[in-house]
Amino acid sequence: MKKSAPQAKRRPGLRPLPARITTVAPLEDLLSEPTPGAIEAMRALDGDLILLGVAGKMGPTLARMARRACDSAGATRRIIGVSRFTSPADEAALRAHGIETIRCDLLDEAAVAALPDVPNVISMAGMKFGATGNEPLTWAMNVHLPAIVCRKFRNSRIVAFSTGNVYGLSPVPRGGSVESDAPAPVGEYATSCLGRERMFEHFSRTLGIPVVLLRLNYAVELRYGVLADLARKIRDGERVDLAMGHFNCIWQGDANAMTLQAFALADTPARVLNMTGLATLSVRETCATLASLMNTTVKFTGTESATALLNNPAKLHALIGAPRVPVSQILEWVSDWTLRGRPTLGKPTHFEARDGRF
Repeated sequence: MKKSAPQAKRRPGLRPLPARITTVAPLEDLLSEPTPGAIEAMRALDGDLILLGVAGKMGPTLARMARRACDSAGATRRIIGVSRFTSPADEAALRAHGIETIRCDLLDEAAVAALPDVPNVISMAGMKFGATGNEPLTWAMNVHLPAIVCRKFRNSRIVAFSTGNVYGLSPVPRGGSVESDAPAPVGEYATSCLGRERMFEHFSRTLGIPVVLLRLNYAVELRYGVLADLARKIRDGERVDLAMGHFNCIWQGDANAMTLQAFALADTPARVLNMTGLATLSVRETCATLASLMNTTVKFTGTESATALLNNPAKLHALIGAPRVPVSQILEWVSDWTLRGRPTLGKPTHFEARDGRF
């Protein structure tokens, strides 16, 4: 028999976590629910906020959280989302939640120069999936684009997304790479991401821009992420590769809240911080839990390697607090969502790749 969902849990200052999430609307509502820390961050922030690359996986709920946090804080502020918006529905959904939108190709320097001068910038634009075979565009998006952004927003404060892939593989028992570790990226994607960081660091120094670089591993929700990938494979009877036998993850709603709180941490020279959950998770053990929740079995292939892409987020947690949603709760939600055949974003993470090819 499938295990029953847990009773709703209470979080300080927030509504109880639901025992089950059955449709997209309450999922996105939960992902965009501002934490007390996010509300206080938006209360303390001066000026408007612009999100570059807002139409990606995290952008829409992050923009909504910023809007809701500002409203809760009584802060009158424009929240502006910038993207090419290849899907008109995505743009309309943002506008319906009080977010202004601007269509813009961020590689078009003249178009970026015409964007409003906003004192607070979240830079989310970049390229990962499809990077292999399209390396020139990958480098343009991940390395050239930050230079365009920094020259335009030289008088702003910038929170920029990066990735733990810049560290390369680290021994599992160590508990993850820390910010002082020397980067050792594997593959062109990860190397271009290190290039992105170097560009933000360069302009932070030369133009005096306060910057914080968030090395994220991995944001998850029910339609996307490592846990959703594993649950789908288990449901469909596919074998799970154990070569990348360990990983970190963080509930996307918590990552959204931490991103808003990160404005207070921006500095010159640029500051680097890891963002993920504290636990080092075993693929084997996580799959066993998911299979039990889904009343099925899991099949594996390969064996665990001694190294993995792992981040240690202790520094960020000490500054702004730990994630609120535990992995155990996410596993309950993901297993139920997957069994019900609810929608996915159709974007596998390929987290198991050890050669840096995405």
